[in-house]
Amino acid sequence: MNATPLVFVQNLKKYFPVTRGVVFQRVIGQVRAVDDISFAIEAGQTLGLVGESGCGKTTAGRTLLALYQPSGGRVWIDGHDVFAARGAELMALRRKAQIIFQDPFASLNPRWTVNAIIGEPLRVHGLSKTERERTERVQQLMELVGLSPRQINRFPHEFSGGQRQRIGIARALASDPKFIVCDEPISALDVSIQAQVVNLLEDLQDRLGLTYLFIAHDLSMVRHVCDDVAVMYLGKIVEMGSKDELYEHPLHPYSQALISAAPVADPHTARRKKRILLEGDVPSPLNPPAGCRFHPRCPLRLERCTQEEPLLEQVAPDHHVACWAVKAG
Repeated sequence: MNATPLVFVQNLKKYFPVTRGVVFQRVIGQVRAVDDISFAIEAGQTLGLVGESGCGKTTAGRTLLALYQPSGGRVWIDGHDVFAARGAELMALRRKAQIIFQDPFASLNPRWTVNAIIGEPLRVHGLSKTERERTERVQQLMELVGLSPRQINRFPHEFSGGQRQRIGIARALASDPKFIVCDEPISALDVSIQAQVVNLLEDLQDRLGLTYLFIAHDLSMVRHVCDDVAVMYLGKIVEMGSKDELYEHPLHPYSQALISAAPVADPHTARRKKRILLEGDVPSPLNPPAGCRFHPRCPLRLERCTQEEPLLEQVAPDHHVACWAVKAG
């Protein structure tokens, strides 16, 4: 990696307090949704963040954009300290970093037209001098994402799910960003539409030089879209590396189980593929186990795993893993 990646995340943490009581609320604990994760993304590259539901992927994406107040750590985007930015610098960062939300209907104001939705970033950041100029730019953005400019005065409920997600993509592009967090952008769409949206995101990346954090649980899609992949489990990154290295040679037992569960189109390959079944349930992030958080479900656990937390360390070029069993072997 270069010395200065476009996005650099260092020891990011996000804890949510758990309270008891209605009137007099008392904090009884905290959910460690994201607990000390670090990664970097080069300009023009895509990092895939994968893991089971509830592992902290979405929280990580929103926290690094300061949509959630962080509990610890630092994030730099294009050389700017996100959590220290104020005033004009913060507004400049908001232009450079955007997000595409998972639910294309809930993330759009139902009372606003497409013109108002896509045009709002242009107004907020002062990117258009007149209303006519703003409308023309909105029409350009609609064409860019495959929507007809004639639909500019329609409301979100008049569009299909795939079209609504295109509206969300156009809104994210309106401020001319460098970095976009794609928070499971296809999981709420029909399977027949998912490939179209993914192809659109890839085309936009090539044309505009965008950098993505692609959050998903569809491992086959992540391999298709991403350059590097980070696997999360219970708020921690347990393995990270280039997509080919991680998919061909997964080292962490959790990564191996995830990849073994991914569907394969070729029936002959699918029959030869060995499925790894994990025992037990994911522990509560309110009270995570000591040592390695995966050890209650791990078939390779050692005594050390129950007592000491492994660090994410390099085991091969462009391949990092946090597992005592891997390091011992």
